[in-house]
Amino acid sequence: MSDYQAKIDRLIKRWEGKGMTGEEVVSQRKKKESRDSARVTSTHENPNATSETVRETLVTPVVDRCDVLVVGGGPAGISAALAAARTATKDSPIDVLILERFGCFGGVITTVGMETLGWYRYEGCTVDSEGIGKELERVSARMGGGDRKWAFNDSECLDTENFKFIADTLLKEAGCRTLLHTTFVDAIMDPEDPNKITGVAVENKSGRGIIKASRVIDCSGDADVAARAGCEFTKLNREDAMGLTTVFNLVGVDKSNFLKHINKKPATYRDWSLTWQQDTTGKEDELPSPYMQQEFDELNKKTKAEEKEPLSYGGSWSAITEKGEATNLNLVHMKGFDPLNAKDLTEAEIMGRKGVMEAVKALKENVPGFEASRLRNIAMTLGIRDSRKIIGKYNLTGRDVASQAKFPDTIGVFPEFIDGYNILILPTSGRFFEVPLGCLKPKSGENLLVAGRCCAGDMVSHAAMRNMMACTVTGQGAGVAAAVSFRNKQPTSEVDVKDVQDELVRQGVNIHGFRGVGREWAGTVASAVKAK
Repeated sequence: MSDYQAKIDRLIKRWEGKGMTGEEVVSQRKKKESRDSARVTSTHENPNATSETVRETLVTPVVDRCDVLVVGGGPAGISAALAAARTATKDSPIDVLILERFGCFGGVITTVGMETLGWYRYEGCTVDSEGIGKELERVSARMGGGDRKWAFNDSECLDTENFKFIADTLLKEAGCRTLLHTTFVDAIMDPEDPNKITGVAVENKSGRGIIKASRVIDCSGDADVAARAGCEFTKLNREDAMGLTTVFNLVGVDKSNFLKHINKKPATYRDWSLTWQQDTTGKEDELPSPYMQQEFDELNKKTKAEEKEPLSYGGSWSAITEKGEATNLNLVHMKGFDPLNAKDLTEAEIMGRKGVMEAVKALKENVPGFEASRLRNIAMTLGIRDSRKIIGKYNLTGRDVASQAKFPDTIGVFPEFIDGYNILILPTSGRFFEVPLGCLKPKSGENLLVAGRCCAGDMVSHAAMRNMMACTVTGQGAGVAAAVSFRNKQPTSEVDVKDVQDELVRQGVNIHGFRGVGREWAGTVASAVKAK
């Protein structure tokens, strides 16, 4: 065993509670028990329910039918829809419909304002995911929506506003049908086989309706479809979950003066411990990071002293444009909220916006270059890092993602990048792991696949799989698997893995970690748009 692997093993063991003091072991066991006890089998339980009930009698019209239905239009959903549509042939057409509750596709890119699909590309990250995730970056750059780099490394920054148009264009060119402003409300199951999904109930301005589908892919981020289909899932208690974030943007920043301030004492990932008390392998500690914390010391002391709200300030600033736009300020964080409780979300949204105003004031007062800045926008919704995760045919583990795991049903690879629950490992060693199809299959639930951050796995693996580029890996894998199972007339639980892998390779996916693949789709849509 290498020294580096030994370091990672010790880190994982510390998280699992091995090699700790008695008090630390008890603490970790309690966390594990709290997570285990959160496993439920439920269609839906409203946390705000009272003892009073109203009996409804619903006769709901079927408003649409499709072969593959994708619920959720974020990075996972876009990737799933594109992959399913591209699996179709002239002899085997596949009708793909993607629905989204907001008025645009893009998920946290466009609704939260997170502009990096993968911000981890420091020197040494030699193997990446390829496939649709990398294509989104390349097409965005060619269509004028991604010409900036993340601070201090080679990661691409997208134009989150322009990406709305890019997502529309990609989906249209692929032949996907789209439905915006539409909320998923329930799963429709086969009356003769309660584990088999046959469609979903939705609501929008047109009313309530049923969309019948041969295959359904849950890309909701919260495993909404899976939960209401009766699939098992895990959910952390609010005290153990990662915090929520309100992202905001400023204009009028003097970039030159700001960078002079930053370069006087460049922040590193060691400084993250001031906020998150993180564990690393050591190789991350001295890498430069676009991080601000000391600038908010007074504000944090004031907030803590008042003990009124669970707010904290500090975090990343991503990149500053030449015109002085701070396009992604990830600086306002809130703990202790349940992202599956509408009342909690309402309180957090309002608290987050108030926090933004305090953060803007602190930036103006304490950060050179921000004196004349002004607020451009606040994200239209909260940034949420974790909620439900399905119990899958295979549940990915922290040891898998940190030990270069390989699987016979691999659908893609992801770098050894773990970011969450006080653990940070950056993929500067060139290591990676394979992502298995089994973590997209609910333990029970036929013709339903789950992609994105709610795929099956433990906490440490979630800290890897929650990242947007990882979501594109699971999305593309789920899209191809759903399309192949429909084409082959196989249930999703029995889909031919080799057929799925062959199609993924044809689409340019890096399923085993080889370099230099996954580029044949790049630029196709961008070239077509420019030609027009």
